[in-house]
Amino acid sequence: MPEPFLSYLRVYEPLRVFDGPTGVPVREALRRGAVEPHDAGRRDRDQCLRAALRSRLLPGDDGAGGELDVVVTTSEAGDRLVCPLDTRPRAAAAVLAFLAEELPVLRAAALPVAEAAARRGAEAALTEIGDGAAHVVTSAWTVPLPWFALVDPARRRLRLDSPRRVHWQVLIGTAIARAERAEKIVRSGIGDEGPAEVLAETAGWLGRFDRESVVELDYGGLVEFIDDDTLRADDSARLVQDALQALHDGDGDTAQACYERLREFWGAVAGRRRNG
Repeated sequence: MPEPFLSYLRVYEPLRVFDGPTGVPVREALRRGAVEPHDAGRRDRDQCLRAALRSRLLPGDDGAGGELDVVVTTSEAGDRLVCPLDTRPRAAAAVLAFLAEELPVLRAAALPVAEAAARRGAEAALTEIGDGAAHVVTSAWTVPLPWFALVDPARRRLRLDSPRRVHWQVLIGTAIARAERAEKIVRSGIGDEGPAEVLAETAGWLGRFDRESVVELDYGGLVEFIDDDTLRADDSARLVQDALQALHDGDGDTAQACYERLREFWGAVAGRRRNG
């Protein structure tokens, strides 16, 4: 099966963050061996599918298949950085969102346990992350345009041989500063909703991690829908930066033109999913 069609924001923290008792699952995961970033989505999916096949709500509910996995990267200084996948608490958050948003008939059909038990189980699993935050945020079928405000377009890493991959990395302090600046520009230029809210939420989320962390924007499984030539020519990050600068300068026409090009590109990606 292909990788899930998700894009990712990941936070990699220094190893010292996981030195204490709460870091035991991370250290155990490192001893087992890190997951490759291009396999992380499949690992998440497989854990959740195995739980569903055993009529369990979440990975680990029966004491099996709920091990923490990690992906790793290296800082520019050569230090090892770790991103726990946090599959179980992320799945719990998804269950709670499902319970809050979907109709009762769909909730009853989809849940392997009674709704009250599902809510209690998901809330309990979510507390397992303690005072921290999940290290991974995902988006299905697209990349939220505000995420591109965090990165330097020139620092894109493009790999076209197998496994194909597109990603950026940025120091967390730089990412937060860029998100906060972009939020101010967007609020002033187009209002408080939509992109401004995403930027505010992203900056708040990033603010919960160690200041020596690295943030990664990864196209993940979306590369399945984009051919090599299109990936080479993709300038989404540059267009977002240009749109922000145009809004800052009061040039609404240029900002709108950038947005239209972005909408065309990512609309075509979503269209390949619908047509394929």
